[in-house]
Amino acid sequence: MKEQFKEPVFREVSYDPGINTGNLIKSSNANMIGKTKITVEEDGHESVKVILKKDQDDSIKEIKFICSCGQTKTIVLDYSAE
Repeated sequence: MKEQFKEPVFREVSYDPGINTGNLIKSSNANMIGKTKITVEEDGHESVKVILKKDQDDSIKEIKFICSCGQTKTIVLDYSAE
């Protein structure tokens, strides 16, 4: 029962789009850059979907707002201290 309420964790992959031709990404050109959780919340009143992209420690990395009209706004959060 406990497993039913866990958010799924996805592997996050990065690649150089200049190297690849077409829709195929070769495994030698892909790099694993971490793991992420994706949560989708929908507001029925305003017709806005909110997509939260979190790391595996539940720190929010990206917030995406998608309107039913097609407009999309994204906020990327960077926690690195420089």
